[in-house]
Amino acid sequence: MADARGDRSYGTGGGFPRPVLFWAGAAACTTGALLHLPMYLHARHMGYRMAGMPMDAAMLTGMGLVLAGLAAVTAGLLPRQAAALRRRVVSVRVRALDDAPLRPAHAALLAVLSLAVTIDVMKPMTLSFVAPGVAAEYGLASPLHPGGDVPVAWLPLAGITSTMTGSFLWGPLGDRIGRRGSILLAGVLFATTSVCGAMPGFAWNVAMCFVMGTAAGGLIPIAFTLLAETVPQRHRGWLMVLIGGNVTVAYVLTSWLAATLTPTYSWRILWLVGLPTGLLLIVLNRWIPESPRYLLATGRTEQARQVLARYGATAGTGPQDVVRAPDRAPKEAAAGAVRGYRRLFAAAFRGPTLALTVLALGAGLMAYGFQMWLPTNLGRLGITEVSSDRVLRDSALISLPLNVLTALLYGLWSSRRTVIALSALTAGALVALAALGPTAAGHGLGLRLLLLVPLWGISATAAVMAAYSSEAYPTPLRALGSSWSAGTSKAGGVLILALSAAAVTVPPLGVTALLGAVPLALAAVAFAAFGPETRGRRLDEVVPEAAPARA
Repeated sequence: MADARGDRSYGTGGGFPRPVLFWAGAAACTTGALLHLPMYLHARHMGYRMAGMPMDAAMLTGMGLVLAGLAAVTAGLLPRQAAALRRRVVSVRVRALDDAPLRPAHAALLAVLSLAVTIDVMKPMTLSFVAPGVAAEYGLASPLHPGGDVPVAWLPLAGITSTMTGSFLWGPLGDRIGRRGSILLAGVLFATTSVCGAMPGFAWNVAMCFVMGTAAGGLIPIAFTLLAETVPQRHRGWLMVLIGGNVTVAYVLTSWLAATLTPTYSWRILWLVGLPTGLLLIVLNRWIPESPRYLLATGRTEQARQVLARYGATAGTGPQDVVRAPDRAPKEAAAGAVRGYRRLFAAAFRGPTLALTVLALGAGLMAYGFQMWLPTNLGRLGITEVSSDRVLRDSALISLPLNVLTALLYGLWSSRRTVIALSALTAGALVALAALGPTAAGHGLGLRLLLLVPLWGISATAAVMAAYSSEAYPTPLRALGSSWSAGTSKAGGVLILALSAAAVTVPPLGVTALLGAVPLALAAVAFAAFGPETRGRRLDEVVPEAAPARA
């Protein structure tokens, strides 16, 4: 009876607990965001400079609709009996057919999640492209324009802090409202927080940026957790790394949009494009399945079986059950609810968690320290803004085929050795850049080649980290492990941006390079000592199946 009731209550209206609330909220959010555009368009004769303009009635109405819409969307995604669900969901087991071929359903899922990852990564990358325009319009202090009382670094600091917060929050949220629900909620937040581009005050920009970052920080770990639970084992590693390499695609798209649109529509347009991209994720939701593990926990047995069959997964009895034995579930679920992220540091997982933590710190310091402030540091070296953008864009384009190579090495050679080699190579290039220091601009081609390695390493490291963290933990800890590594990578950005906001200056190229090189070198050592091999192994064989209970 419970299964039947669950299937009936969720089987229509797009599979949401309360579909009317969700779609009404999404419509309200979209309308509210659109009502911010008239004021932006009204400022076109001033070069879209809106600083100091009072909010008109349409914008205030839009803000009210956005708040009401977000409340409705959240209520539409929250399951009934959420407390009981939290206890049940961690006890569910779902296994992909390890020898199954890729199906059309896999191809559609990979395409949609690849797009989702690209859109997600573009959000924090946009910060480095809007910062100069924000500083100029609001009269803020910036590295190249030190005048002003308030540092522009508060904007990227708010964005990166919120992505870190979102990474830690979205893991438990994925078990609360489901993988698919979490991705859709992120899409709605992307669409609504695009109004950051129409905010007339800097404080409003910071607030909207913080909310946007919360969604951006949580989407990637959830997306990779869903991939790990649906893609067959023999294709799992290289496909996840290949999708993770969309960091490079995101950088190319963001730099192209900045070069193409900002001269005419100002920096604000880079935030406003979040409206169509966020809505695109919602429109494509039919190709994003809900996790069978979540469906079973909510009593939707028939829907779970349909998803399992569609993606080549199986349900059986014994140690590879789709649902763990009932007598073990309550005890382990209760332990998980109490201990949270501390379970990742239990004896069975301490080594992989330590290695991933150091790697994540290095990845964050590279992405949010070295890369974010690279245009500024190149400007200090005498390279013009246009030339520095071109250097970064060309390096990113060249790294695209290298990401394919990384994916093949990870999936066909060794996941562990790929991480070690990538970390060591990137650390070596960063040390070389630090050694060149102020003379780097005079090396021409040598500088481009040296920049290529860490810029490729940023996307490749993020990709292998996301893939490895979703493979190194068993099902009850998979979302937590992915969220931990994603959140820790943002912690490095929070650290360096906090220092920048306090000092109103950016560390020189040599310092930002060494800040990334040291943890990456340590990560290579940690993976050599503690990192288990995941290639060719079933997800629940990487660590002992009983490890969560012992933890």
